[in-house]
Amino acid sequence: MKIFLQQHHQDMTSLYTPTQKTGAINILARLVFFSTLIFMGGNVGATTYQLPGTPGDTVLEQFPNGDATATVVADETLLDMALRYTLGQTEIIKLNPKMDRWLIKKGQVVRLPNRRVLPDTPHNGITLNISEFRMYYYPPGQQGEVMSFAHGIGRQDWKTPLGKTTVIRKVKDPAWHPPETIRQEHAANGDPLPEIVPPGPHNPLGTRALYLNLPGEYRIHGTDVDKIYGIGMQITHGCVRMYPEDVETLYDVVPIGTVVYIVKQPIKVGWLNNVLYIEAHPDLEGEEMGQEQRYAVALNLIQKATKEEMPEFDQKALNQALKDLDGEPVAVYERVPMMEPQEAAPSQEEVFPNANPASEPAGKGSPGGYYRGT
Repeated sequence: MKIFLQQHHQDMTSLYTPTQKTGAINILARLVFFSTLIFMGGNVGATTYQLPGTPGDTVLEQFPNGDATATVVADETLLDMALRYTLGQTEIIKLNPKMDRWLIKKGQVVRLPNRRVLPDTPHNGITLNISEFRMYYYPPGQQGEVMSFAHGIGRQDWKTPLGKTTVIRKVKDPAWHPPETIRQEHAANGDPLPEIVPPGPHNPLGTRALYLNLPGEYRIHGTDVDKIYGIGMQITHGCVRMYPEDVETLYDVVPIGTVVYIVKQPIKVGWLNNVLYIEAHPDLEGEEMGQEQRYAVALNLIQKATKEEMPEFDQKALNQALKDLDGEPVAVYERVPMMEPQEAAPSQEEVFPNANPASEPAGKGSPGGYYRGT
């Protein structure tokens, strides 16, 4: 089905004018989207992780055996794979930089994310880390779990705002009232918008919208069939855009009043089983941190995590992580775990209760204690 559509797409678009091509592409995009959902059996939704059992550990792990790959069973695109595994476009492309996003062949092995470092925010409510195009939700009634979703964010000229806010309203099948500025932009591009876009498959808000307590009608919302592959990109007018089934899942479990933290953390560090991992993402459009600044940020986070002014970390691993910027956590430091307090050795009286304390020296307990290494 997909191979036919890709070939048909090439044949059709070569015959039409630019305007007709756009319409043909939109139709084909919808067909591919729905055929993908059928192929997947509707298997789009949150990735639910178990929080680490050790207090203070903040690295999530999806595949404990480390096999975070998938073999392509039929020719398709990386974007199809992203949809199937609820990943954003930027995320899967960074993990597979040598693959053609528009065509991956049967038998090729696609790299998937395995670990994720939780953003440095309170572990409650919703956290949107716009640097990684990913959301984390801590369900209040399910302690020990966190749900994670891919999402799109605002363009360079329509930035998603940062800060702490709350969900103040939820709307099912919302109508869209595009602001005049957006209508003017669309009109200038030859794509005029009505004053009201009713609910339906072409409504950019999708089927669900969670309104945030921010000036300007910022929302977490779904998407229409025309923009399904824009998840995980800077593509919106400031709102947070999600896959259709993802936003429906979120809508059902998030109560009004839920706190929302919107942060920009391109570099994160976190512990897992006494190993410190660093996760690095590329700059957003219009921003350029530079390698020196990026290294300084990473070093500061490592120092803060290890509580050492000059920690002996894996310099090579850090440099590679800051070069690749693929979002996959990399181990850079290992600490020696603290020993359990030793129990005092039994006294001679306890071992030999009938011994004469006056003639036998008393046993001496071994002092317990902790130590930490570098």
